[in-house]
Amino acid sequence: MSLTISSDHIDRIVSNQHQNPFEVLGPHQIELEGNKVWVVRVYQPNASKVTLLLPEERQEYPMTSEHHPNFFECTLPVKELNNYQLKITEGNPALPTPGEQERVIYDPYAFPSPALTEFDIHLFAEGNHQHIYEKMGAHLGEQAGVAGVYFALWAPNARNISVLGDFNNWDGRLHQMALGGNGTWTLFIPGLAVGNAYKYEVKNQDGHAYEKSDPYGFQQEVRPKTASIVTDLTSYQWQDANWLDRRRHNDTLAQPISVYECHLGSWLHEGADVPATLPDGSQESTVAVSENKPGARFLTYRELADRLIPYVQELGFTHIELLPVAEHPFDGSWGYQVTGYYAATSRYGSPQDLMYFIDKCHQANIGVLVDWVPGHFPKDGHGLAFFDGSHLYEHADPRKGEHKEWGTLVFNYGRNEVRNFLTANAIFWFDKYHIDGIRVDAVASMLYLDYCREDGEWLTNQYGGRENIEAADFLRQVNHLIFSNFPGALSIAEESTSWPMVSWPTYVGGLGFNLKWNMGWMHDMLDYFEMDPWFRQFHQNHLTFSMWYNHSENFMLALSHDEVVHGKSSILNKMPGDDWQKFANTRCLLAFMIAHPGKKTLFMGMEFGQRSEWNVWSDLEWPLLQYKPHQQLKDFLAAAHGLYRSEPALYSQDFDEAGFQWIDCNDNNHSVVSFIRRAKGSDEFVVVVCNFTPQPQGNYRVGVPVHGFYEEIFNSDAGVYGGSNMGNMGGKWAEEWSIHNQPCSIDLCLPPLGVIVLKLGQATS
Repeated sequence: MSLTISSDHIDRIVSNQHQNPFEVLGPHQIELEGNKVWVVRVYQPNASKVTLLLPEERQEYPMTSEHHPNFFECTLPVKELNNYQLKITEGNPALPTPGEQERVIYDPYAFPSPALTEFDIHLFAEGNHQHIYEKMGAHLGEQAGVAGVYFALWAPNARNISVLGDFNNWDGRLHQMALGGNGTWTLFIPGLAVGNAYKYEVKNQDGHAYEKSDPYGFQQEVRPKTASIVTDLTSYQWQDANWLDRRRHNDTLAQPISVYECHLGSWLHEGADVPATLPDGSQESTVAVSENKPGARFLTYRELADRLIPYVQELGFTHIELLPVAEHPFDGSWGYQVTGYYAATSRYGSPQDLMYFIDKCHQANIGVLVDWVPGHFPKDGHGLAFFDGSHLYEHADPRKGEHKEWGTLVFNYGRNEVRNFLTANAIFWFDKYHIDGIRVDAVASMLYLDYCREDGEWLTNQYGGRENIEAADFLRQVNHLIFSNFPGALSIAEESTSWPMVSWPTYVGGLGFNLKWNMGWMHDMLDYFEMDPWFRQFHQNHLTFSMWYNHSENFMLALSHDEVVHGKSSILNKMPGDDWQKFANTRCLLAFMIAHPGKKTLFMGMEFGQRSEWNVWSDLEWPLLQYKPHQQLKDFLAAAHGLYRSEPALYSQDFDEAGFQWIDCNDNNHSVVSFIRRAKGSDEFVVVVCNFTPQPQGNYRVGVPVHGFYEEIFNSDAGVYGGSNMGNMGGKWAEEWSIHNQPCSIDLCLPPLGVIVLKLGQATS
C-alpha cells in the first residue's frame, strides 16, 4: 500500500477519472516522520520500471510501485526539487532486447502553471475575450527553462480529458488534463514542439470517450486525417506594413472594389507527376480528384501566389475573395462545412504558406477577403458537434440547433463562450493572417429562426417572433470589434431578405456590416438577360427597380458561385441567341454591372466565358482561352476594370444619392436606359447609355447636363472585344437641344447589346 496517498486517489488516476491529476501526480512536499521531504508520483501504464533523475546532482532514485504495478513513487530528502527527469523502462524485462526500451522525459506534472489566468477565464465566461485564441488551443511555451507546449480546452461537461498524440502512442492515460475555472482544462507537456500531431480524448459523464480535434487548433492534418498540429503563427515575417497603413487611413467605401471570387481547389490543378516543393526543399504531392486531370494535385498557396496573383492583376480586380479556407473535411462542401475554425486548410500547404500568399497579394496591391461561416457547422465526429458529451456549441433542441436541409448544426449564440469562440475567430483572421475583410455566409439563416423550416419545426423568440435576436446581437458584436480593431476592413453580408439596416452602423441599430450583397439586383439581372431580347421591353423594371432601394444599404453587386452550379448553367450559357449574342449579352451584363452603383464581385471563370457550370472537382475550362471570343471577353473585362478604376465617378459615390442620376429609364420600347455617375468632391461625371437588344439604335438622342464634346471612353461592342465595332467615332458634340430634363443632348449611335460610356472632354470641333 502507498504510504503517501490514498488508494482511492490512485484508482481514480489509473482509471482516468481524476479531474485534477496534479493533486496526485508530480512533486509534492509532505511531512514524513517529522521531516519535510519531497514525494514524486508517476503513472506510466506501460512501464515496468521508473527511475527519477536529478541531472544537476547526477543522482538516481528508483521509484517503487506498491499499490498498482504502473503507479510509481519515491521520496527525496532534498530541500529543492527542480527539473527532475524520469527514466522510463517499458516492455517485459524477461524478454531479450528489443523487448525492453528506455526513454527519458520531463514529468508534465512538475509544471503546474496554467495557461489561463483568472482574468482570462472571467473575460471568456462573459464572452468578451477578444484574443482567447492566444490562450486556448496549443501554444509553444517554456517552464523553468524547459520548452514544451501548453494545451487549454473548454469542455465544462466532460468527466475528464486527456491529450493524445504520437508522443504518447495515442494513450489517454498518460497526459490527463486538469480542470480549472469555467470548465477549462489545461496541461503543459514538456518536450513537444512544432509539428506534433494531437487530439483530445474527451470522456462524458458516463465514461464514453470521443477523440476530438482542437477547436482552437491552428493547423490540422491533410484530410482524411483529422488530428490537430502544433504550429507557431508568429514565425512568418510579414512585408505588408505599407499596405496595412494605407488600408487603415483609406475611406474604403469611396475606393474601387471589384472582387474575384475564387475557390483555390478548382481554379487550377497541377499534374500528378509534378510534386509540390515545400519551403524546406522537401516535396509533397497532395492528391485531389480532377475530372480533366485525373489524379492531379492541388496547387499550393505559394504556387497560387505565383500564378493567381498575376492573373488577377492582369484582369484589374482589386481584391481576391477566397471561398472558405478554414479547415473542412469534405472537398465537395466547397469549404462551407468547417471543422477547424482557427486552422487554415492544409490542402494547399501550411499556415505560413497562406500568410505568404496574402503577403504577396498585398505587395501586388490586391486585398484578400475570406468567406466566413459562423452560421452552422457539420456533425463530423472529430469536430464541434456534441463536443464534451453535451450540446456544447449547438442548441440541444433540434428546432433551434439543426439545419436539416444542410445536415448541419447551429451555433448557440446565446452562450457567452460560444459567442466568444466566434467573435475571436473573426478577429483572428485579421490579426494572424492580415486579411482585409470577411464575407459572412448565409446571414439570413442566422437571422430567422424559421429559415428553411416547416411549421412546427422551429421555436419563436421570447417575444413570439421569428427573428433570432441572439444571432443579430452576435453579428453586431462581431462587426463592432472588427471595425474597432481594424479600420479600413470590409465586412460583407450575404443576406437575401429585407432585414433592415444590415449595412448600417451598430450605434444606430444596424447590424454593422459595411457592405451587403444585392441579391435582388442579381436575380433581376439574370432573369432579364435570360429572356429573348424581344421580351425585354415588357420587363424594363428589372433594370430600374434596384435604384428604388439602392440607398437603403451599402450594396455589393455579386455574380457568385451560387449562380453557376446545381443545374443553373454558366453565365455565358444563360444568355439567349447564337454564340455572338451570348458573348455580347455577357459583355453587356458585365459593363452594366461596372457602371451601376455598388461594389462588385465576380466568380472565377465568368471573366472568360466558361461554358460549363462550376465543378469543384475540376479545373476552370482554361483551354477555352485558345479561342478568340473567350480571350476577347477576358480582354474586355480587363479594359472595363481599367475604366472603373480610372474614373472616380464610377466608384467614389456608390452609396450617396448625389452619385447617380437617371437620364432616361423609361424607354422600354427600345430596352434602353441612360444615366449619369458623378465623382465625389469634383464636377467630373460620366454618361452611361445601355442598349439591351441586338438592334442598333441610330440617331438616338440622350440628354446631358453640360455643353461640350463627349468622348466615348468605353464601348462594350468594340471590335477588339468581339463586338460589331459600332460606335460614335470617338465621341459627339452636345447640342443645345433640351431633352430628358437636361439643357443639352447628344445624338448617338447605340451598338447592339452594347454599353457606351462618355465623358466630357477637351476636344475641339
